[in-house]
Amino acid sequence: MEKAEILLNWIEDTYGSPEELAKILDFGIEMLFYLEEDAFDRKEVQQVVAAIRGIVVGLRG
Repeated sequence: MEKAEILLNWIEDTYGSPEELAKILDFGIEMLFYLEEDAFDRKEVQQVVAAIRGIVVGLRG
């Protein structure tokens, strides 16, 4: 089984569909806007958001 197939099976088993996982990841991005000051370095948060956004775009693509 290819890694992509394993990932897709996990997504479907856990979240029902890639679109549902994308919704949850979008919610995670929204949560990041409400972090307390100085909890993380701004650059670290931006890197996490960029990674999540890339996954969301890939799931919807």
